[in-house]
Amino acid sequence: MKKKQVLVACGAGIATSTVVNGAIEDMIKEHNLNADLVQIKISEVGSYEDTADLLVTTAMTKKEFPFPVVNARSFLTGIGTEHTKQEILEELKK
Repeated sequence: MKKKQVLVACGAGIATSTVVNGAIEDMIKEHNLNADLVQIKISEVGSYEDTADLLVTTAMTKKEFPFPVVNARSFLTGIGTEHTKQEILEELKK
């Protein structure tokens, strides 16, 4: 399986994306997945359209991308986190 590129984005690319990035790193290790994480600002996603396999974001986006987008605000609220993790895992295992 080829290595997946996962974009982890928030508004500024610093605070909330760091929380989500850490959680995804743990999932990658736990499930022995082959993926690289790239922590960015939501405004930078467009420059990764040709290389990314998944976008996990805490920011709102109305733009369509050629890869799946997972809403990760549950990592901040604590509500629905397991569902979000499952959604991310499913995409990474494809």
